Amino acid sequence: MAVELKVPPAGESITEVQIGEWLKKEGDSVRRDEIIVVIETDKVTVELPAPVDGVLTKITIGDGEDANVGDLIGLMEEGAVAAPSPAEKVETPEVAAAVTPAAVAPAAVAASTSVPTSVRDSLPPEAFARVMPSARRVAEEAGISVAHVKPTGPGGRTLKEDVQRHLAAPPSLSPNPTGFAPAPGGLAPATAHTPDPRGEEVVNMTPMRRKIAERLVHAQQQMALLTTFNEVDMTNVMALRKQYQDLFVKKYGIKLGFMSFFIKAAIEALKENPSVNAEVNGKKIIYKNFYDVGVAVGGGKGLVVPVIRDADRLSFSQVEQTIFDFGTRAKKNAIKLEELQGGTFTISNGGIYGSMLSTPIVNPPQSGILGLHNIVQRPWVVDGKVEVRPIMYLALTYDHRIVDGREAVTFLKRIKECIESPSRILIEV
Repeated sequence: MAVELKVPPAGESITEVQIGEWLKKEGDSVRRDEIIVVIETDKVTVELPAPVDGVLTKITIGDGEDANVGDLIGLMEEGAVAAPSPAEKVETPEVAAAVTPAAVAPAAVAASTSVPTSVRDSLPPEAFARVMPSARRVAEEAGISVAHVKPTGPGGRTLKEDVQRHLAAPPSLSPNPTGFAPAPGGLAPATAHTPDPRGEEVVNMTPMRRKIAERLVHAQQQMALLTTFNEVDMTNVMALRKQYQDLFVKKYGIKLGFMSFFIKAAIEALKENPSVNAEVNGKKIIYKNFYDVGVAVGGGKGLVVPVIRDADRLSFSQVEQTIFDFGTRAKKNAIKLEELQGGTFTISNGGIYGSMLSTPIVNPPQSGILGLHNIVQRPWVVDGKVEVRPIMYLALTYDHRIVDGREAVTFLKRIKECIESPSRILIEV
């Protein structure tokens, strides 16, 4: 009996997706609940399992192609068993020594559970790797093996970004750094492939990248964005952090960072300037009486902004634990869709990448975003004397339609006060 494979619902407001990678090809046997295709949305990655035991008989929408929720992307035949293809046939242990690694297709080996140990041990590591098509293409063009690339994608998959990161890393010394087999006599063949530095590659934007672009353009076109700046002396926060770092790590198992201080300071500033925590809805202003703070983190497929719900009710340790969890799962593309929705205010820390100063773009429909930057030793006047202090530049981009300049300046000034005297956060003065 034919079974249809359709794009499943991926969350509220998500209608368009992209087929990331088919993990099975037409004619492959598939077990129930085995992941057969990876679907990309503008926010999360969805893995579609097989609904029944059977054979994948047809793929109607291939890798990299767009689809809508509910679209038919493939067909399965329930209960049937596919005959092994020549590439999937593996010799018995008695003749395994005669099988060369090239005689077995990597995808078939990776999916097989009946390959003799002697054969599996003779195969190169890349035979068992799950490699995205774009990643394999970049690796082939560069003349490297994907076996040397550390995967960071879901399910241990190698992404294009992983290959690019590997290529950008300093080369390690080895007897044969080119990766090509030496010719007889020990000399490399004259026809060895040299990557063309002028080459180019055309790929489709991922749904996530398209959504990021769409929202950024929307913010620039629909909002009256303005950025104001201030600078803050980090001396006292750094001293407090250093004083309690060991105890904090011992008790909670994670380090005490700066972000929890800025989240707490931002909440104090939002309480005093509620328009920064509001949003425009047509001709109305919606004031939020809660503080769901989004924290921008870099993920495996781009920037995501998971939301810390009711951040004002959380302790420093709870905030740090939540941020650590978000950062860990973002690298694995494991952030849940509901964790990316909502939010009343956003904080972006470009300082971890070395940014000195920037003008962050508001995340619609929010009305403000705080940008943090790197900490630099600068001359600072203290009681009429010049001292060298660790200084950070702060930037607040806001929607000038509902946030006045006075409120924006007051907002940053309040954060400056709380960071330079962190005890004010505790006693709320």
